Amino acid sequence: MKQSLELGLIGNCQIGALIDGAGSMVWACLPSFDGDPVFCSLLGGQSDNGNGGHFSVEMIDFARSHQRYLHNSAVLETCLYDKTGGGVRITDFAPRFRYLGRMFRPSMLVRTIEPLGGAPRIRVRLKPVFEYGATEPEITHGSNHIRYIGPEFAIRLTTDMSLTQVLEENSFVLEDTVTLLLGPDESVLESVRKIGREFYEQTLDYWQEWVRGLNIPFEWQEAVIRAAITLKLSTFEDTGAVIAAMTTSIPEAPDSGRNWDYRYCWLRDSYFVVHALNRLGATKTMEAFIRYIVNIAAAVDGGRLQPVYAVSGRAKLEESTVTSLPGYRGMGPVRVGNQAYEQIQNDVYGALVLAATQAFFDRRLSKPGDRSLFERIEHIGQRAAELYRAPDAGLWEYRGRQRVHSFSSIMCWAACDRLARIAAHLGLAERATHWRDVADSIHREIDAEAWSDEVGAFTEAFGRPELDASLLLVHELDFVSADDPRFRATLEAVEKQLRRGNHLFRYAAADDFGEPENAFNICTFWYIDALAAAGRRDEARELFEHMLSCRNSLGLLSEDIDPTTGELWGNFPQTYSMVGIINAAARLSVSWEDAL
Repeated sequence: MKQSLELGLIGNCQIGALIDGAGSMVWACLPSFDGDPVFCSLLGGQSDNGNGGHFSVEMIDFARSHQRYLHNSAVLETCLYDKTGGGVRITDFAPRFRYLGRMFRPSMLVRTIEPLGGAPRIRVRLKPVFEYGATEPEITHGSNHIRYIGPEFAIRLTTDMSLTQVLEENSFVLEDTVTLLLGPDESVLESVRKIGREFYEQTLDYWQEWVRGLNIPFEWQEAVIRAAITLKLSTFEDTGAVIAAMTTSIPEAPDSGRNWDYRYCWLRDSYFVVHALNRLGATKTMEAFIRYIVNIAAAVDGGRLQPVYAVSGRAKLEESTVTSLPGYRGMGPVRVGNQAYEQIQNDVYGALVLAATQAFFDRRLSKPGDRSLFERIEHIGQRAAELYRAPDAGLWEYRGRQRVHSFSSIMCWAACDRLARIAAHLGLAERATHWRDVADSIHREIDAEAWSDEVGAFTEAFGRPELDASLLLVHELDFVSADDPRFRATLEAVEKQLRRGNHLFRYAAADDFGEPENAFNICTFWYIDALAAAGRRDEARELFEHMLSCRNSLGLLSEDIDPTTGELWGNFPQTYSMVGIINAAARLSVSWEDAL
């Protein structure tokens, strides 16, 4: 099967796995999101004879397949059929449910295979690899388990199917349901089928109950629910981190070299994720993320805030190239780590304060923000006030230049503005006055420096004529109102320069890798939101419907899209893109009161 992003995601907020339309797990990192990809065939992680980096169920005389999520869940079902009409159903999930007063989310993948009719012959091929495809495991086995031992850790398959059929990859007629538990190298003392069934029922119940508690718009409910589940799956619950995507090195465009590792927590992206989930009522994700950023802020202790951290909170993400994997469709390089952690991106000070702001005004939280939290984030605001006109790499992470980027400056202003609002809310009159004065002073300077009379719009950087899509957020961040002529003028200038068909580019000027070739999905959603804010709702709804049609068959989006062919590119699934679905639906949907 040709590599594509026609993939489904399963997970449990500890690990995630991507499964293609034929039921093969092509990507899964253990024991966490940024761990070793034991399944990496998505990046070509298999030898010439196909013996590595995947977990496949092959149908002999394969004819067709179809795939779906079970209703309102992260449980994925793949059905395979042979040429005579025989079929099997593969059910995949990662266990997640409440047990003994806490959330049970082991680094485990559960797979069941059941016959649907006829006499289907299948072959199970379990071929994990280690060290990014460079090392094959040592294999040992017992009476009902197989151990795959790597240099740093081992994984264990426990199953009620024939071990010989797994070890030798023999084909066989599937006459009864088989269960395969793949996870930590620990003994399973109960019936595999019983455990698989109980885990399935409890995991399905968990997700459906979680969805039941969401506050969703009247229109586009299925799209919003799938986006919300995907965002939840992208949270690392142990620390509260939110990753940008499950993958590394899916190119932004064919053979572009724009291959990056997105399995980390960008403070900017994560703010938008928790904000989107919070507006749906999923407040626990926000509470966990606030704990994550408070710990980061404490570690910084007045120093420089990085744009990106590991899910553990680790600061150093040294970037290297993996030579053992050829890359998606052979389009390397494959990168591990991300050099962006060394960059200066001043907008992150605003992202951190914006994320924390919600804690002070949302009374649903078990621990609302208080004076202690305010004092912890004040020094972040102080840094924002010092750096609002300092050159940086910007949110697009330019590697070859630094400018005073307007978006970074506006985010620094937002940090000071929100601190003023928080202080007033807490009754801290002196601090409220201080931060209001600082914010107003910064606002006046950005007004003068970021606006270009010649271009007739806010521009990408102080004193520069170029535009970028982040300027569409000036209203969303409350820097200007929706009826401000400068907002309307900026919207018109951005769409004139950056719109390509039904999609928006993040910028048009050449960067370190040349001119961008594909559109950036979140930018199109920003454009949709800006159109709606400007009163152009019919245009916004039409573009939103088009973007929904660009999702893969399971409702997921990647980072980028070819505006001509509609093919998805970039790391997958991209949390930013899924945020766009939620925000646009919430803004554009008719109300429940008007609809019913």
